[in-house]
Order: sequence, then structure tokens, then C-alpha cells
Amino acid sequence: MTDGTTRAARLAHPLARDALRQITQDRGGCIRPVQLRRTDLDTGQVTQILIPCGATLDTTCPACAKRARSLRAEQCRDGWHLENEPADPAPAPDDQQETWLTLRAHAQVRRDQAAAAGEDTAELDQLIAELDDELARTGIRGSLTRTAAGTADYQQAGRARRARSTRHRQDTPDLPRRPVSSRTTGKVYTAPDGTRYRPSMFLTLTCDSYGRVRDDGTPADPGSYDYQRAARDAIHFAALFDRLIQNLRRYLGYDVQYFAAVEPQRRLAPHVHVAFRGAISRADLRQVIAATYHQVWWPSTDTVRYDTGQAPVWHEGTGRYVDPDTGELLPTWDQALDAIGIDDQPLHVARFGPKFDAQGDAASATSRSTSPNTSPDATAPTPTRRPTTPPGSWMRSATNPAHRPAGTGSATASPPRTRDPA
Repeated sequence: MTDGTTRAARLAHPLARDALRQITQDRGGCIRPVQLRRTDLDTGQVTQILIPCGATLDTTCPACAKRARSLRAEQCRDGWHLENEPADPAPAPDDQQETWLTLRAHAQVRRDQAAAAGEDTAELDQLIAELDDELARTGIRGSLTRTAAGTADYQQAGRARRARSTRHRQDTPDLPRRPVSSRTTGKVYTAPDGTRYRPSMFLTLTCDSYGRVRDDGTPADPGSYDYQRAARDAIHFAALFDRLIQNLRRYLGYDVQYFAAVEPQRRLAPHVHVAFRGAISRADLRQVIAATYHQVWWPSTDTVRYDTGQAPVWHEGTGRYVDPDTGELLPTWDQALDAIGIDDQPLHVARFGPKFDAQGDAASATSRSTSPNTSPDATAPTPTRRPTTPPGSWMRSATNPAHRPAGTGSATASPPRTRDPA
């Protein structure tokens, strides 16, 4: 039944879902809440709870992204100038926890012995699950059951471990490893007047060149531009950056802390701005960057088996693609990955470009007042070439206060002072 209005007039009215979404956004609410069900074990009463989605992208949920940015900014402001480690050592298990852990260990031994003898382990598995629940009730965190690839349970579940070559690449320099301590604070330096400083560092990294580009970022010669390597580097840039942080921590010997922001350049290649808590010499950075790479173990793409005019056909019964001519089932993605042998080469190796920009900042370890800049490269004091404002690309992307100089202990330049290791 209609109210006599035209269809065009009705279409001009807002949809209920869109209107509700707009009202929620205007009031700072989450537009993609996650619904959880909570059951009272004593009464059996079931209640529905909505919790924020926790997204970090404005395009997904503006309210949750704003809260995430505020949280990161507060973490940066509160933790950047700490002199002591914020984490307390884990307490030793109490008597009750020790009792349950002992029973859990005995049950695991019996289960392993039964599995080795080919006996049924269903009852022991149920017992181990009950003991794990009791451990969780006593406050023990984590799980004791090994489920990593390569274990017997993992292989029995039909997920055999894929063998990949772990040999160090011959085209990459060796990187020495040091024992990693649990500290997160950088080195402290002392000026002649007794003022103590804990320098920090801003680092900008990007991918290598794929070919000459114009001022607007488009390739000057599309025929020679390496589009394939550019796309693969962009896909695996996060894994490459994660490998860089791992190598830095292993090389420097402590748990390096950082805040970072990734943005695309005009040529659409990703680059990252990193604020490190602690000074890292440029020689060390150069060595670690040169030794950092990420290998992509994907099936080979050298041979095109199906062009746009002859594509595989989806088979509903098996949930897989079939050859349009022979009807043969085509391998799945997991099967294609399993077919990669230990002697095969990776499809792609992602690396950073040889050029990087490192700027040192000095923040006082005893106060947050303006402090002189120091260079982390030299033993003798040298003035750091640090502008009063970060590069333009940093300021364009760093809408988060955590990446602004005022929120990370950045200081304006002043005459250098002699510093001695504390």
C-alpha cells in the first residue's frame, strides 16, 4: 500500500540502514559492531553483547579508527621517555597452579606413550582438555599443547609441513647475531654539564627503483617499467618490514621499540616512516637493510595456461575449478604450494632500496625540555642535519599525533655538546 507519492519521490528518501549508519557515525559510534553471546553458567541466561569492531582504517569504521589513533598517540607520549622497563616480571606459579601443571604433564606423557603404541587417545585427549580448562581457571595463560607445523598432531590432521629452503642467500651479506636482552630502552649519553640524553631516530625507507618516472609518478617508459616487481613488492611490503624489525633486534641485541606509518609514493610504491626509541648508527642501519629480504614461495607464473578466452570452469560438486576441455580437476592453491620442492627457487624476493633517510633526535632522559641534537653515527660530536619540521611527505601522511615531532620528543637544533657513554 502506498501513500500516493511517486516512485521517484520515495527513492529520494534515505534508506533506514543508511540513516542509522549516518547517525551512528555522527555520534562517534562503531558502525560494524561484533555481536557476542554471553551465557551465565549458573542460571543459563543468555545475553547478547555488542563490542566495537576495533578497525584501524577510516574507510572501515571511522569511530574505531579514531580511537585507535588516539590510543597509539597516548602510548607514544607516555612510553617514549620512560627510563625503566614498563613490564613487570611474570610471577612464579603458586601451589595450586603447580599441582595442576604436574597433573597436566603426567597426562601428556601418558598420551604420547599411547600414541606411540598406536592406541586410542580419545579419553586422554578429553582429560588433557579438562586439565587445560582447570589451568585457565587458576590464571595460567597460554596453551601447553604443541600445534606447530611439523609435529605429529599437525601431520596427522593432514597438514604436512611444507619444506622450504632456509639457506642464506649468497647475494645478501651476512648479518651477525647477538644475544637479545629483554630491555626496550636505548643507550643513554651524558653531556659535560651532567645532563643525560637518550637519543631517538627517524628513519624513512622505500622500495628500489622500477624505472624512471615523471613528476606525476607515471612511468616515463611503460615498456621497460617493471610493473610486476612493483606489484609484488607492494603486496609483501608488510612482511619485508617485519623482517627488518626482526633483524634489527637480533643485530642490536635488544627489543627495539618503534612507531611507524606506511604511505604510497607518487609512483604508488610503499614507503615507511619509522620513529625508533633509541639511537641506531647509520652504519648499522645500512648493514641491516642490505641484509634484509623476504622470499615469496608461490607457484611459478612463467607459463600462462589459460588466457582470457579460455578460463577454468567452477565445479559446484567438488568446490574446485576444472579444465574446460578435459574436465580434469585443477590443483588448489594449497596443493600448488605443496608441490614446491626444497630445491625450487622463490617466485619473488622483496628488498628495500639502497637509499634511506635517517635523522637523529635527542630527548632528555630526565626531562622533556628542548635538548641538543646528537648524531648516532660518530663517537665525536657532530651536528645532526635535522630540520625544524619533518619532510613534507611525513607531514602529509602523519595525521596521527603520535608521528608529530611534538609527541615524540623531537627538539630543535642547537650547538652540539661532547657526549660520553653513560
